[in-house]
Amino acid sequence: MSEYTVAKIYFGILGIVTVLFGIAELAVTAGGNEVSWGILEIPNEMFRGGWGGFVVLFAGLFYLSSLKNFSEIHQFSKAVMGSIMIWVMAGLDIFAMITESIPSEEGWFNSLEGFFETYAPPYAPAIILLPFSLVVIYYIYKRKSA
Repeated sequence: MSEYTVAKIYFGILGIVTVLFGIAELAVTAGGNEVSWGILEIPNEMFRGGWGGFVVLFAGLFYLSSLKNFSEIHQFSKAVMGSIMIWVMAGLDIFAMITESIPSEEGWFNSLEGFFETYAPPYAPAIILLPFSLVVIYYIYKRKSA
């Protein structure tokens, strides 16, 4: 089994999961209720749920459209673009977590315990997809050395 076959299978599965997360975010935003299940939390805000849902959905579509001839640079760049879109959304979610963890309801700054509680699950879909999207960096370096 060639290395690009493994990459096609991996990014195919990642693309399907990413598309499902994007559709779920759009559906939750349209429904108006926030959904929390296990470590997954899908917000119902228009900016994060609606706009973010479209970004995650199209990141998944980029992953899926890159599968036809993955070894070709233009197809591979679609997978890289899908990962970059996930990184942007996850970065926004992580930045929101950081800014929410600093202020307190009682005083200026949150206690140490309250600070760390903000980083506990549940997480938005982009944060869950973040470590899986980093695999594309391996293939970038692999392509660079070839």
